[in-house]
Amino acid sequence: MAGRGTVKPHSGFNANNDAEVLYKAMKGLGTDEDAILQLLTARSNAQRQEIKAAFKTLYGKDLVDNLKSELGGKFESLIVALMTPPIMFEVTCLRDAIKGAGTDEKVLIEILASRSANEINEIKSLYKREHNDDLEEDVTGDTAGHFKRMLVVLLQASRQQGIQEGLIQSDAQALFAAGEQKYGTDEGQFITILGNRSSAHLRRVFEEYRKLSGFEIEESIQRETSGTLQEVLLAVVKCARSVPGYFADSLYGAMKGAGTDDQTLIRIMVSRSEVDMLDVRAEFRKKFATSLHKMIQGDTAGDYRKALLLLCGGDDA
Repeated sequence: MAGRGTVKPHSGFNANNDAEVLYKAMKGLGTDEDAILQLLTARSNAQRQEIKAAFKTLYGKDLVDNLKSELGGKFESLIVALMTPPIMFEVTCLRDAIKGAGTDEKVLIEILASRSANEINEIKSLYKREHNDDLEEDVTGDTAGHFKRMLVVLLQASRQQGIQEGLIQSDAQALFAAGEQKYGTDEGQFITILGNRSSAHLRRVFEEYRKLSGFEIEESIQRETSGTLQEVLLAVVKCARSVPGYFADSLYGAMKGAGTDDQTLIRIMVSRSEVDMLDVRAEFRKKFATSLHKMIQGDTAGDYRKALLLLCGGDDA
């Protein structure tokens, strides 16, 4: 996936110069929001961390604290997210999803269903370091039933590698027997197979499943399960088919209809900007009657909109 992001390291990068530009943008009366957003969306996260260090050395102040005191609202949330190291950002999102009043299941599903085994392991160890808590214990303390079981499987980050030819047929058969073929549903089978096989293997299983049952696996999951279990199983299936496709769907969901789910919009635009935003955009254009750029333009405003469009990186009209 290297190089599929819209945000690239800036060539001719100089952390001290950038720190100075940001300092000037914030000092005195008023704030030059445009200078801030133009600069930060044109630097990689690693470079932003260097700017943060340079700012502290030059001015004895914390750059993020300064930004927070100068900016406000959704624009502030977006800029603070951009200034956070990627794995730290995921940890913060998960912590907030669990620790607040109620649980934000959407965040748990999105991060745990879409990240690689390595990323999940990094998230778990950083979570432990930062909060002195075990992520799995926090998740299980906050969720229940089959949904909890599926999240625990995903947290093990132990998906098998590659395609097991010998299991394709029997996996498809087991899913069919666990759902469409019986009265009631054996959720355990869905959890075990969808939670432990590689994406490449699952794609073959889905093909086989369609031949066997006459249904797409998504249709069966929708019929056989409900609530958060259904949401997490569908997310895993979408990610097995295409991670950028999954994020395109999530972005569309965050903006369609009345109101905007800004938290989801910020989370995805920031976390995919250096990973696969070009592919997310292409999938978005393929699936929907509009481009990601146009939808952001129509759904947001002000500096917040400007910064999101820079992360989007262009229009696929």
